[in-house]
Amino acid sequence: MNQFTHAVEEATFDEMVLERSHALPVVLDIGADWCGPCRVLTPMLERLAMAYEGQFELATVDADENMRIAGRHQAKGFPTVIAYSHGLITDRFHGAKTESFLREFLDRLITSHHSPSTAGEHAQPASTKHTL
Repeated sequence: MNQFTHAVEEATFDEMVLERSHALPVVLDIGADWCGPCRVLTPMLERLAMAYEGQFELATVDADENMRIAGRHQAKGFPTVIAYSHGLITDRFHGAKTESFLREFLDRLITSHHSPSTAGEHAQPASTKHTL
């Protein structure tokens, strides 16, 4: 991990993802240690977090230890990556991707975060209190 990457759990989710996403975009990476594609994607996202120098933060979640977060985000496969901006879910994808795909995903997120007129066009409310 680096200064732009944080492990998140149920107790810290609201602060580290929802609240933080008002200041800058947050990318939520839901995965598991046993997941092969996760072992490829997470290091790529960590490197990109460093390369983007704080334009977004990466929040990683171990789905096995935080099943409520995974369930609340309807993570049916791993990795599941969800973009948050201004407290809302603005984009998502499943599975390992290429670096060029990730850069396009991040560029869209960062641009929309700083363009209030487009930030909420496809956004979904992010509810924090669901029971499974």
